[in-house]
Formats: sequence, structure tokens, C-alpha cells
Amino acid sequence: MPAAPDFPPAPDAVRPVRALISLSDKGGLEAAARALHAAGVELISTGGTRAAIAGFGLPVKDVADLTGFPEMMDGRVKTLHPVVHGGLLGVRDAGEHRAAMEAHGIGPIDIVWIDLYPFESTIAGGGDFASAVENIDIGGPAMIRSGAKNHGYVAVAVDAASIAEIVAAVKADGTTSLALRKRLAARAFARTAAYDAAVSGWFAGQVEDGAPARKSMAGSLAQTLRYGENPHQTGAFYRTGEVRPGVARAEQVQGKELGYNNIADADAAYELVAEFEAPACVIVKHANPCGVAVGRDLADAYQRALEGDAVSAFGGVIAVNRGLTGADARAITDIFTEVVIAPGADEEARAAFAAKKNLRLLLTDGLPDPLAAGEVFRSVAGGFLVQSRDVSRIAPADLKIVTRRQPTPQEVEDMLFALTVAKHVKSNAIVYAKDGQTAGIGAGQMNRRDSARIAAIRAREAGEAKGLAHSLAQGSACASEAFFPFADGLIEAAQAGATAIIQPGGSIRDDEVIAAADELNLAMAFTGVRVFRH
Repeated sequence: MPAAPDFPPAPDAVRPVRALISLSDKGGLEAAARALHAAGVELISTGGTRAAIAGFGLPVKDVADLTGFPEMMDGRVKTLHPVVHGGLLGVRDAGEHRAAMEAHGIGPIDIVWIDLYPFESTIAGGGDFASAVENIDIGGPAMIRSGAKNHGYVAVAVDAASIAEIVAAVKADGTTSLALRKRLAARAFARTAAYDAAVSGWFAGQVEDGAPARKSMAGSLAQTLRYGENPHQTGAFYRTGEVRPGVARAEQVQGKELGYNNIADADAAYELVAEFEAPACVIVKHANPCGVAVGRDLADAYQRALEGDAVSAFGGVIAVNRGLTGADARAITDIFTEVVIAPGADEEARAAFAAKKNLRLLLTDGLPDPLAAGEVFRSVAGGFLVQSRDVSRIAPADLKIVTRRQPTPQEVEDMLFALTVAKHVKSNAIVYAKDGQTAGIGAGQMNRRDSARIAAIRAREAGEAKGLAHSLAQGSACASEAFFPFADGLIEAAQAGATAIIQPGGSIRDDEVIAAADELNLAMAFTGVRVFRH
């Protein structure tokens, strides 16, 4: 490891004399450039940014005038030069550094404002391989890192918020403080790390490397949360580069600030409701759906979803897959609801929600595609797990009927509806459903029999709430997201009123389970696909 330069601690206040600016997005450039010029800061720039500053009528020096080398190779080589990086990295109070700068005519650069080539937006917009490669910035990250390393003297801006802080400091007393420069340096290193993560992740995908030797994740802060899952835990919400409609990209129209659990539940609800073509409503409580239904319209779907478990729905999160009308909003606001997330809402709906000032209304720019490939992450101590998103979808033709009794067309429809819901329920999961409506859901139990029992309790209570003499699960289909290891869970489902069973199959006791189904005159289908959700 090289020895640290022999210099005193960095000064608190640095009066900037030179700023190097290179931007892809010129938004805010004129105001910042004028403010820096007014403060006596010399402006240095390249290419289009230099032309823009000159167009404002401000004096600006081209980097080529410093280096003595013209911009070349289609702009790939312009700032990678000792005069530039010496001006950024030189420790002003270290004798050897100062002597080298004087000997080689290297002037200090005290402010760097660079936003990098638009690589992320290029790939998000579907740019081809060559376009993506050309938008990999080399000189920009190098200058940002040089300036951030030498934060004892250099203030680095990588976004509009950063340059605004620098301009405000310079306007105040003509200097930047060490505390500001440190804060900006941390932000700068995070930006280059995120940029490199985007490039490396994209490149791994191009060469179809599903498990690269090193994998990076990056996100930009969307919101500092009041707390995490519990009040004694800190929390924050970050957006990644994935362009997927949902809670991360939603506009919060009204209501209290979103909490950690609100965000997690809204995501779970929206991902499930996007699975359905017909008007649908999903009610989620603590990461699990408690009621799911399709209907003639959203108001009808909501009422049917609520019937599945009105007790659990209180204080839940509601997701729908259509734009909300006033009638929909009035129906939804009948009970206390934490969050509503939808692809849109008309003015009448917004007015109805506005009467519930604490309700958070989130509107997105569409629905997530349940069949679109992607990755999901989960942290563990000392690492994280990565897997592909579950994009499985079972069609009637995929079913293998293993019982003597064949399911009716209605039972097939009910089985597939129940399985779609079960895919989004924490394991072990059992879902009873009939006529596009969940009757009972059992989630997160240590054995499948207990999940079947809990779902049966919910279905019985739902039937009672409707004034029925029988359980809502009577004549329903039962979905299990993994195989029945024993016949006991299936027997519980039959006792609850289910007449058809859908499950992956694959247990060493499949024959025993099939025999039990035949004895109970159930129709049972195997899918061959497990859809665990831990």
C-alpha cells in the first residue's frame, strides 16, 4: 500500500477557482454556470456542454486547451490526461504534489459536475448492443472518482441536487466546506458504483451468464421511511433500474407517508392482481392475500374479494387492475384501508378518496407483466439470494387428471383461479376458490394440513357472514402450491367442501393421495410445477 502524502489535514473551507462541467442532460446548466461564473469560478468543459455554456454568453475553456490534445476517437479520448486528473487529484498542501503541479503547469480543479453518459436509459429504451456499448462512460467515472477521492479540496456533483448544494454554498460565502465535500464524495462513489452495476448486470445478460462470479445491486433513494418493519428499526426505500409498473414507480396522490410494510404489501397485491384479465381486486394483509376475486367491474370484484375474509381485510392494502371510477372508490372506502394501488383513477374517484385523508392512493403507469422475466432478491446474513421471477402460468392443456372422476369445465376454471392465487401466498399455502372468488386462504403454516384447516375456518366464517347455511368453500376447488406429502391435507379440503384439487404432484405418496381422492369422489389435477413462495 502506498504511503499517504505528507500533508496537513484538509482545510474546512475551499474557495473554488475552476469548475469542470460535462453533461448529457443540460437541464439546470445555465443557472448553475451563471452562478459559478458570477462567483469568479473559471468554467472548463467539453463538446456539447462547452457549446451550450458558450451559447449562454459565458466564457468557457475547452479541455483541449488545457491538455494540448484535441478530442479524438469519436469523443472516447478527451479527459483522460494528467493535466485533468492531476488538477483533480493533486493535494494542494502536500509539497511534492504542489511542486509537480507547478512543474507541469497543472492548475487545480475545485468543482466537478458530471452526470455520465445515459447508459441506463439507453438499455431501458431497448437500445441495441452497439448503442449500449457506446454509452458506457469511461472518462466521466474516472473524473468523478478522482475528484471524490480528493474531497479534501474538490466538490463533486453527480446530479442536480449536488450542484445545487455547491452553488448554494458558493453563493453564501464563496467557499465549499469539508463536510459538504465529504457528503458529495459519498454520493459520487455511490453513483459510479450504481453505474458499474448497471453495466455489469447488462453485460452478464448479454452473454447469458445467469450466475456471474460477482453480482452488484444498486438503487436510488426513493424515500427515507419513518421506520422499518417495527418502530425500533430504521428503514429506507430504493428504486432499482428495472422499469416495471408497481409501487416503486407509482405516484402517491394522497395520504400519509408510506411505511415499510405498506410498500411490501402494495407490491404483493399489485403483482397478484396483474395476473388476471377480467376486472379483479386483491386485498392483502401482512404480505398475504386475504381476499381475491374477479367481477363484472371493479366494485363487484371488490365486494366479492371482501366476502372472502372481511375480518382480515380491515386495515389492508387493495390492488385493482383497472382504472378506478367514483363508484369503485365509494365501495372501497366503506371500511378502513391503508393503501389502494391502481393503474389510474378518474376525478370522481379521486374526490371520493380525498374524503379519507389518511388513505394512501397510489397510481401507476400500467400493470406489471406477470410473464416478463426478471430477478428477485432476498438478503441473508453475509449475502443475498437471487432467483428468476416466477413467470409460470398453467393452462387447461397443462393439467394431468389423475383421478377416476374428470373435473367439470367450471372446476377446471376454479382450479386455475385458485392456483393463480396460491402462487402468491406464503408457503405452505392452501386456497379454496369458486366462481372467480377466493373462499378461504391458509398461509404460512409449518404443515399443509393446518393450512387446509385454517382456510376451511376462513371459508366457514365467510359463509356465516353472508348468511349461508354452509361454508363458502362448498363446491370449491382447492389449490396447493406444492404436493400433498400425505393424504391428510386433501381429506381436510374435502371435509371443507372442496370437490376438485389442483397440485403439482411428485410426492412419493402420490398413489396414496390419489387413492384418497378417488375414495372421496374428488377430481384432481397435477400440474408438475411447484410454486412455493417463502
